[in-house]
Amino acid sequence: MEEALGVARRLDENFLRAIDFIQAALARKGKVVVLGVGKSGHIGEKIAATLTSTGTTAVVLNSLNALHGDLGLVSDGDVVLAFSYSGETEELMNVLPALLRFDIQLVAVTGGLRSTLAKASSAVLDVSVSQEACPLNLAPTSSTTAMLALGDALAMVLLEASGFSTADFARFHPGGRLGRTLLLKVKDIMRLRDQIALLPPTASVMEVIRQMTSMRCGCATIVDPSGKLMGIFTHGDFARHFPQCPDIGKRPVQEFMTFHPVTIYGDKLAAEVLHVLKAHRIDDLVVVDTDDYPIGLIDSQDLTRLKML
Repeated sequence: MEEALGVARRLDENFLRAIDFIQAALARKGKVVVLGVGKSGHIGEKIAATLTSTGTTAVVLNSLNALHGDLGLVSDGDVVLAFSYSGETEELMNVLPALLRFDIQLVAVTGGLRSTLAKASSAVLDVSVSQEACPLNLAPTSSTTAMLALGDALAMVLLEASGFSTADFARFHPGGRLGRTLLLKVKDIMRLRDQIALLPPTASVMEVIRQMTSMRCGCATIVDPSGKLMGIFTHGDFARHFPQCPDIGKRPVQEFMTFHPVTIYGDKLAAEVLHVLKAHRIDDLVVVDTDDYPIGLIDSQDLTRLKML
């Protein structure tokens, strides 16, 4: 953590220059070419993936194959983001002269501020650390953590500067839970009207419980004679009122239901459901149209089945 904070404290005009270089390249339909060797190369691959998934086109150049055709990945106007803690890595030094024949901006991510790589670069991002976490001070540990933090910082600033949105993120991440929560709408995951317990306020609590059990719902939606939402009644409501009112089953549900419950519109993103359920500490959410007529229900159990929880 201390090393990452040290990197943050040393951010200067070089960081801003790197951001400007990348934004200018993207405006020209260019890209970021990430280069690194060994552990630094692994960090570079991760940063390239983060950049690409957040709207900044990035590719990884293999330093071993670069001189055997892979330099075809590089185009004039690109930004090359080179990861090397020493700034003197042999494989990278072999590629450097060939890279500099292109009309590129070279950005070094290094701890060697006077290294060959740093001297050849248009911007130098300082990731120097006082010591590796390795007891022998040999294995790249603290230094790679510093590289990772700085690379992610680049990606997040570029994301914000470009106006990259939740919808954009969803387009790039359609698989898994992220895709489900960001792409799906409430109407895509709700129980439909004919799958929920829908009753008038005059129905007895016992009748409501039977209907809830039949529909396998955690709550009943209570509507007025015109069909508009009045309230909900849950298993929790029954449990809370039963000790004080043992004959609750014979009484009308309107005596025990929750009026004006939390609701959500069907055209909202499914991701908002998770926020509403958590914010209000509830398990069931009535879905309504703009006129406050219930059109469905979100049951938190369904979210688990859909792998959204």
